[in-house]
Amino acid sequence: MDLQKKPALILQLKSIIQSQKNQSLLLRDLEKEVGFVQKWNFMAVVEKYPSMFYVGGGNRSPPFVSLTEKAEKIALGEAKARMLMEPILVKNLRKLLMLSVDCQIPLEKIEFIGSQLGLPDNFKNTLIPKYPEFFSVKNVNGRDCLWLEHWDSSLAVTAREERLAHEGFLDSDIGQEKVKISKDGNYAGPFAFRLSYPAGFRPNTGYLKAVERWQKLEFPSPYLNARRFDMTDHKARKRVVALLHELLSLTMEKRMTYSQLDAFHSEYLLPSRLVLCLIKHQGIFYLTNKGARGTVFLKEAYDGSNLLEKCPVSSFNDEFMELCGRRGTSLCVTR
Repeated sequence: MDLQKKPALILQLKSIIQSQKNQSLLLRDLEKEVGFVQKWNFMAVVEKYPSMFYVGGGNRSPPFVSLTEKAEKIALGEAKARMLMEPILVKNLRKLLMLSVDCQIPLEKIEFIGSQLGLPDNFKNTLIPKYPEFFSVKNVNGRDCLWLEHWDSSLAVTAREERLAHEGFLDSDIGQEKVKISKDGNYAGPFAFRLSYPAGFRPNTGYLKAVERWQKLEFPSPYLNARRFDMTDHKARKRVVALLHELLSLTMEKRMTYSQLDAFHSEYLLPSRLVLCLIKHQGIFYLTNKGARGTVFLKEAYDGSNLLEKCPVSSFNDEFMELCGRRGTSLCVTR
């Protein structure tokens, strides 16, 4: 979270400059865009990175900031990244709707997690109308909701299942009694999750046996309607973990804030004590209060602070950030 503070400012300023008609921003207008307090953080970024930002004007003309020629050249690649990103966005939006109990989600909630998904700010008017075979917008009780037009069984496969299928576990006849749980709780089975604990964590035998029972426990797919299950059942509770795992897997950075997850209680019938559920499964999820909001990360998606698999937009952001000597920075920033 600390590593991403400055890159987030840089990419936000880039987007603000690109949104201007003449591709430059008067410094006196910066406060209107970001507020009085944040203005000084952006001014510090402009001063520190002349390889990215050019400051011109003076004397009779007001000072302005624009991208340098080199930064503009790299920024041209964003259009291609967005084009490559579109089919990913469409697929993930369909899966997001399929996970919900009524295959519909209020647009305001999708906008709330839009940056995590990688959606453009105006996706309602630019992206959704292009795919009437998949989506429609309907007013429900005074709220505009995104509806799924058709269910696609081929999409009802979780990221966890795709990984296990690739590793050969889903269709195997591995005898559960023959496969032993490891010292870190990982288990080679079709209903297992990949676990990762802190280096200093030393679970006792009782804890590992409980983890083994949980790893072997069968559970319904998170793509089945949650209303069908009794939440007091152990299998249904494990299904909730699989649902949270899948929701994080659909995001660009495999992370969401507490408030973003909490906003989807009614759509996904999430447990009332959501944070406690996440803490209980610390081997799967990493929680931090670093930054302005609490954030939940999907552990298996990271190697230390580095995101393992990156979407086209994340890769573009990394390329742009290399101008200031930053490598491998993963960010959720949309125009």
